Amino acid sequence: MHQYQLKKTKEISKIICNQCGREISVISGRPEEEVLCVEHTWGYFSEKDGEHHQFDLCEECYDRLLKGFLIPAEIEK
Repeated sequence: MHQYQLKKTKEISKIICNQCGREISVISGRPEEEVLCVEHTWGYFSEKDGEHHQFDLCEECYDRLLKGFLIPAEIEK
């Protein structure tokens, strides 16, 4: 007798930078370069209460974002 287990898997097939639109290569479900992935669910005291936001930035767009900060990000090496 054969017994089966159903499995649901999600594999990344494509990543596109939300800022510049550049496609980041993905092989076997893994990006071929670093990507900043941001996910945030806004809380009660915001104008976006309950909204879930998600976006990806390539490294170049992340660097441009950091340059625009009034207070620099803390970076440890």
